[in-house]
Amino acid sequence: MATPVLLRLETERLVLRAGEPADATTFRTLWTERDDRVPPHRRIGADGRPTVEDIADRLRTEPAQQPLRLLTVVRRGSGDVLGYCGLIAHGNGSPEEPELAYELLRSAQGRGHATEAARAAVSWADGAGFRRLWAGVWDWNTASRRVLRKLGFAVTGRIAPSSVHGHTLLAVRERGDHPAEARPTSGDRGPR
Repeated sequence: MATPVLLRLETERLVLRAGEPADATTFRTLWTERDDRVPPHRRIGADGRPTVEDIADRLRTEPAQQPLRLLTVVRRGSGDVLGYCGLIAHGNGSPEEPELAYELLRSAQGRGHATEAARAAVSWADGAGFRRLWAGVWDWNTASRRVLRKLGFAVTGRIAPSSVHGHTLLAVRERGDHPAEARPTSGDRGPR
């Protein structure tokens, strides 16, 4: 299957678009807000890295036609950057069975934005012909586990390598696994 390019998604309240260097400030804030149980390599290091400039450089050098990617989640109307959401082909995923990934600022949590953004990505993946999607989630991250459940993901029983920070649970979703609350709304318009 030739992988279509994930460039832009729109929902009723959100726009998911390619990342821009100006998004780096928000993305660095995500690094500072991470739970203390997140492993040290996913938090700001003692050297202060990654810096805003490190993140901006990565966004500048991301290939424009990379098929699967993390998109910047922006609140429609205000233009506020809330975080990221998308599909990746590494980690627990592959080019044929990508991994859903998302992270939002604490100030954006608890309002259904993660579910809405992730639902748009899942809907796009269904339309693009992906048979299966994966997601990794910390066993202690009940909010993310709830989002995945709403989208039709089921924990597989497989646990990624454990650490002192907890267990990463692997969840999977087969195309067509749509519990009633996960059905795309008219606001989930798919690829643009």
